[in-house]
Amino acid sequence: MKTRVTKLLGIQYPIIQGGLAYLAYSKLASAVSNAGGLGQITAMSLQSPEELREEIKKVKALTDKPFGVNFAIGQHGRPFEHMLEVAIQEEVPVISMTGGNPAPIFDMLQGVNTKKLVLVASRRQAQKAEQLGADSVMVVGQEGGGHIGKEDTGTFVLIPQVVDSVSIPVIASGGIGDGRGLMAAIALGAEGIEMGTRFIATKECEHAHPIYKEMIVNGAETDTVVIKRKIGAPARAISNTWTDKILQEEETRPTYEHLKDFISGERNKKLIYEGLKKEGFGWAGQVIGRIHDIPSVEELVNRMIEEAKQIQAKWKGIF
Repeated sequence: MKTRVTKLLGIQYPIIQGGLAYLAYSKLASAVSNAGGLGQITAMSLQSPEELREEIKKVKALTDKPFGVNFAIGQHGRPFEHMLEVAIQEEVPVISMTGGNPAPIFDMLQGVNTKKLVLVASRRQAQKAEQLGADSVMVVGQEGGGHIGKEDTGTFVLIPQVVDSVSIPVIASGGIGDGRGLMAAIALGAEGIEMGTRFIATKECEHAHPIYKEMIVNGAETDTVVIKRKIGAPARAISNTWTDKILQEEETRPTYEHLKDFISGERNKKLIYEGLKKEGFGWAGQVIGRIHDIPSVEELVNRMIEEAKQIQAKWKGIF
């Protein structure tokens, strides 16, 4: 496949693995890159610059293909500057930014030879990212897992809106997990896709507990819920006892200070690392209704490309 995204990132297929807090490390990232896509490490889930440097070196040892480092920044996040310095020193090919204001990262990346991707959830955010100097925007619809936009706009409507409002390549995210989603995104004007939830349910996502993966594989599209909406940071997770508790607490006292212990990274890890459904939560998009197995990353990507080719052949028979 040849799009502006494959050319920009130097990859075979326009398939990007999402940042995946506490899950996107060297094994998964290198597997995605080796399969022809762009794998990523999650920087801010690591405890120190030294840990990030170690993960970057592991990826370099496992693949000679391009990869990225994702920086999840936000109102309540840790300082990222010392982590970004490591990525710059290690000459990481791609830096992606999710959450918060990416302007400080762009300031630090001035003159640095790395591609810059920004996750956005609206036309306005996409236009701002382009003005700041983004090489591409990843656009997430409300179907997506993890943090989503405040406007509840679906991927099918949002992608062409953003495509028509910026000149840089658009990468579609939210509700995509197979070759049909890839081709639908291309038809909407995007030039690549980002997948998060689908890559959790793979063999190489070793940090994800089997119970978490089973919840993704066995869940229906109706088995997710948006939490944190009342504090202005809506995010989609798998419905369980703990998300019910979060929503109850949101109704009682909708402030970050009150909710922080319920929505913390530690509570996230209770489920995704330990499989404790009643003590924590796990991010996932509505695409869980389309996920039914746990293949290797290579098997997944190859299957997606084969599906895409079949759709292309079908289109030729129609027109």
